[in-house]
Amino acid sequence: MYDGTPRPVSPPSVPRRRALRTAAALLALSTALVAGCSAGGDGKGAAKSAPAPAKGFPVTIDNCGVRTTYDAPPARVVTIHQHPAELMLSLGLRDRMVGTAFPDSAVLPQLRKDFGAVPELAKKEPSFEKVLDAEPDFVYGGYGSAFAEDEGRSRKAFADAGIDTYLNREYCGKKQVSMKDTYDEIRTIGSLFGVAERADRLVADLRGRVDRATAAVKGAPAVPVFVYDSGDKAAFTAGGKSLGTEIIRLAGGRNVFDDLDEVFGDVSWEQVVARKPEVIAIYDYAGAGSVEQKKRFLLSQPALADVPAVRNKRFVVLPLTATLVGVRPPHAVEDLARALHPEKFR
Repeated sequence: MYDGTPRPVSPPSVPRRRALRTAAALLALSTALVAGCSAGGDGKGAAKSAPAPAKGFPVTIDNCGVRTTYDAPPARVVTIHQHPAELMLSLGLRDRMVGTAFPDSAVLPQLRKDFGAVPELAKKEPSFEKVLDAEPDFVYGGYGSAFAEDEGRSRKAFADAGIDTYLNREYCGKKQVSMKDTYDEIRTIGSLFGVAERADRLVADLRGRVDRATAAVKGAPAVPVFVYDSGDKAAFTAGGKSLGTEIIRLAGGRNVFDDLDEVFGDVSWEQVVARKPEVIAIYDYAGAGSVEQKKRFLLSQPALADVPAVRNKRFVVLPLTATLVGVRPPHAVEDLARALHPEKFR
């Protein structure tokens, strides 16, 4: 078992990964050569031909300023962070996954069996060497930290090792994150892996979930919601440019800090009191304290005692992964709509 001590990368692993990435194309060439010999030809024509691309390829993807052309779908994938793994599994790509890392919330029930079958490389972001041990030809990162340069996992480092990379579009410096980004992300990954039809079906299913939830709460008064991510001296919350704000709106609520011109930001507790939220949505994720700890903190603050959500102990828990670009946000709309307007779902 790898003990975390840095060690040099074995040189043969680099060409091996490059070979894996083009395996489908080389197989097509081999088949053509065999056919030429069987027909009594000298094989020269086949030998001069370039490897045939896989059906539907080549595909060129522009991702966060990195442009990559794929002649075949990636065959050995490592996902860093949970939401890329769930997206891959939702597209039926379990057979391409050779490792994942950093699970930070309970996995969607329908994906638990497949998720559990993928080797876990680390509880947090794995080291560069640990990723290389899995011999991937593709690494899909969820947060920007997946490719942290100061930890040796830059996209250039992977490229130098013959490994392609992709970063969730939410971390490409986007200043506004929307539900459209979730659908675009799914379709991009579907195209990259040659399963565009599956991606279209998945997007249609997720759109249907959102449409049914919004139809159910149509006409109901918007419930004022405060998002509590973390913080004690100040509250770290979701701003107007966050996907969380759109999820709340679609679910029949209103983020009381939708005028905060950021994806996330700090606000004072005095501001929270002044905006009188009726519901507090607690973001749940590893490393920021448990949900129960966050509830106890909110309930113990005398200054918050008259806030309607605190006085009525009306808390809703949202896994942070449910608010990130991936397959979760449409599920979050459905769950939150039921919590904000239970009378509409009886």
